[in-house]
Amino acid sequence: METVDVDLAGRSYPVWIGPGLIADSARWRAAIRGRHVLVVSNTTVAPLYLDALAKGLDGLHWSSYLIGDGEIHKTFANVERVLEALGEFGATRDACVIALGGGVVGDLAGFAAACWMRGIDFIQVPTTLLAMVDSSVGGKTGVNLPVGKNLAGAFHQPRAVVADIDVLTTLPQREYRAGLAEVVKGAAIGDPDFFAWLEAHADELAAREAAPLIEAIARKCRYKAGVVARDETEQGERALLNLGHTFGHALETAGNYSEILHGEGVAIGMVLAAHLSERLGMSPGGDTARLVALLQRLGLPTEPSKAHAASRLLELMRLDKKNTAGTLRLILWRGIGKAQIVSGVAEADVLAVLA
Repeated sequence: METVDVDLAGRSYPVWIGPGLIADSARWRAAIRGRHVLVVSNTTVAPLYLDALAKGLDGLHWSSYLIGDGEIHKTFANVERVLEALGEFGATRDACVIALGGGVVGDLAGFAAACWMRGIDFIQVPTTLLAMVDSSVGGKTGVNLPVGKNLAGAFHQPRAVVADIDVLTTLPQREYRAGLAEVVKGAAIGDPDFFAWLEAHADELAAREAAPLIEAIARKCRYKAGVVARDETEQGERALLNLGHTFGHALETAGNYSEILHGEGVAIGMVLAAHLSERLGMSPGGDTARLVALLQRLGLPTEPSKAHAASRLLELMRLDKKNTAGTLRLILWRGIGKAQIVSGVAEADVLAVLA
């Protein structure tokens, strides 16, 4: 097992990574301070893992609330239902929400926890690789709106993250590959040695071999934990973690959150960002080729669908949270491991890459 500590000013929490962790309730139950627990999960994950988690809640007053499976369920309507469930449950200020699921469940449950009585504890129990390496760590919570992804939310850190790799055995191949995109992203942003390690171990990771998988998750979480510790609320450096996201979120929104998975959007978005960086003379073409080759070895898409017009995607990109004063502010790079925030990017160059 690996442990990554997220150290913030006056606060810290562990990210436990390894097999058998859901059953190891002696480890994570100490993070529950009160006696009320609401487990938020979805209709796919709950039948698989809710009973195992519930064994660790013996003696507590707990209940569960399930949402549908998929990005389209990350809505204010479901946040309201979770809050109503907390109210009907009689949850007090020392209550705890446990998010048992992927990024959608974690984001939504964390947002509900941030709202209830202006903030109660929550624990992340991610069940997808993407959630383990990204959304469960760092305290970003939120929901989607029809005009854009994650436009409503709050920074609310969990008490602990329980990343049990045994749950990945039931994760569909497409979902697993989508999680690998976030692993690659961490290396592409700021760790060229990790990128080379991924190139050397791509086949083992694609085959879900446990030892390299645990190491990859831990390295990605350790990198992200360092960034979050230095910039918790994304005033500067943390924005670099969004390499590819402005493009990817536009693709997700254009497809009504049902055409591509978030990790697939990130993979395509990273490639588009690399092409744009190359077009602007910021980065060498060879690094773009290495990125494309690694993503393809891991079974990920690297080109956007032609179904959405470049002008429509640009319109959606204008709503990105990183933009300032009506100008595009994108995360680009100067090559592998050298991400950079770039303001005032010309829309003509973005359109050329999208087209």
